[in-house]
Amino acid sequence: MPSLTHELKAKIIESLKLQDITPEQIADDAPLFGTGLGLDSIDALELVVLLEKDYGIVIKDIEEGRPAFRSVQTLAEFIAAKRTN
Repeated sequence: MPSLTHELKAKIIESLKLQDITPEQIADDAPLFGTGLGLDSIDALELVVLLEKDYGIVIKDIEEGRPAFRSVQTLAEFIAAKRTN
C-alpha cells in the first residue's frame, strides 16, 4: 500500500493545485481537513471527483465517505477495500 499512498498524495497535490508541497511532506496519518493539510469542503468535493475519475469509486453516502477522508492512509485503505469488492 505504500505506493498507493504516495500515488494518492501526488494526485491530491495535483488536483487541488497545492503549491510548495511534495508528497514526502504529507504524513500518511496527518488529517486532511483542519490541522494537517487544512483542506475545506470544496477540496472534499474535488477529492470525491478524483476518486470517481481515477479509481472508479463512487461515494453515494456522506456517512460512508466521512471516515475515509480522515487522512491519506484511511483514504488509501478505503480505495484498496473498494477495489477488491
